[in-house]
Amino acid sequence: MNKNRKLPRKVYESPRLATLELLVQVAEENAYSNLLVKTYLTKHRLSDKDGRLMTEIVYGTISRRMTLEYGLTDFVEDTSKIEVWVRELLLLSMYQMEYLDKVPVYSVISEAVEIAKAKGNQGIARYVNGVLRSIQRQGPRPTSEIKNRLKRLSTEISLPKWLTKKLIEEIGYEEAEQLGYSLLEPSKVSARVDSHQISLDEAVERLNAEGIQAEKSQVSPYGVVAQKGFLAGSSLFKEGALTIQDESSMLVAPSMQLESHHKVLDACAAPGGKTVHIASFLDKEAGGEVVALDIYDHKINLIEENAQRLGVSDVVTTKLLDARDVKDNFEDEFFDRVLVDAPCSGLGLLRRKPDIKYNKSAQDFLALQEVQLEILESVVTKVKEWGIITYSTCTITPEENQEVIAKFLEKHPNFEKIDVEGATTLEKSYQDQMLQLYPHHYQTDGFFICCLQRKA
Repeated sequence: MNKNRKLPRKVYESPRLATLELLVQVAEENAYSNLLVKTYLTKHRLSDKDGRLMTEIVYGTISRRMTLEYGLTDFVEDTSKIEVWVRELLLLSMYQMEYLDKVPVYSVISEAVEIAKAKGNQGIARYVNGVLRSIQRQGPRPTSEIKNRLKRLSTEISLPKWLTKKLIEEIGYEEAEQLGYSLLEPSKVSARVDSHQISLDEAVERLNAEGIQAEKSQVSPYGVVAQKGFLAGSSLFKEGALTIQDESSMLVAPSMQLESHHKVLDACAAPGGKTVHIASFLDKEAGGEVVALDIYDHKINLIEENAQRLGVSDVVTTKLLDARDVKDNFEDEFFDRVLVDAPCSGLGLLRRKPDIKYNKSAQDFLALQEVQLEILESVVTKVKEWGIITYSTCTITPEENQEVIAKFLEKHPNFEKIDVEGATTLEKSYQDQMLQLYPHHYQTDGFFICCLQRKA
């Protein structure tokens, strides 16, 4: 591929070329697609419509990569022998042909050929055309040919074999299958409504009046879900009465049983969505305050911007600090409540960040468990008697969730689990006073919450 060649404007401003370049960067640099989307939207000067198409193809191709690669095996003997950009062009074209009903197949093939010609040469263009025409005639190689049940499911849901096996062992074959297929569905956009400013019913009414098809969340009494429309472009968002947040993470602040006078520590706070939700329950005049920590300056800035936009800056204090160093920086029994929204593998976010599943290994979970326990150990003496530590993650692995709680309680018998307020009605996901949301339960992110109360 000649990177210095000047491409025709029609090709350069194509959402498919932008997709291709992004996918190549992800493949070659192990980059994360969600961090690159905005860059490529701007670089290729894409309209809103083309930007949506690019985003759809990027996430769809990455989400279904294993299925697509298997489907390609009848037509390309060894993908490692073709250039990365040619392989990615074939995969993104296959994704459109198989999964995007509104995009004509002839248009997909024609544009792929033009891109191949512009970035490569006539020979590559003929090769791409031949492969895609063959797929159009015959269809991708069917997964029904895979005899091994585990390998077949792994290929169909595009989850690595080891991870598919792990899920089957933990939740059973049928649940693992449902979970896997649910991750291939588009993620819903949800937002939290500030109930101090407007009721949920009024918020839904106003959003619908602006052409945003919104409804109440089934998971959180503070949430709205957009079936259609751009929540961050709404007047409510601009007024600070609405903030983008997944339904699952809206359960965290209510679980802490907050009162207006409470001193709260948010030990791993960025970007601040849970911090500002906590802040909405506090009152400065009553002595309420949430201290939000992070280890990066730019993330501290994000927390402060969030607090400013939502009008809760008066009760939010930020501090540049590693959560593992809390033990040396605050007095014992200083806080009424502590939130440890721990760093984790992020497997609950696979709809939004599909790259994650290809970059993890089983060893990661135990390494993260060490960090999670270290953070809990650092904050354990900082909570008052009868105070609460809420532990949460955006993952679904027992090593990072239930095992962490068990090990913590074994070492600290002066703490006990209490009910996760606001989550006990989510029967699919609530067990043994712990909330483990799987993505297929309520079509949210995967999430875990457990509340630990200090007895003495």
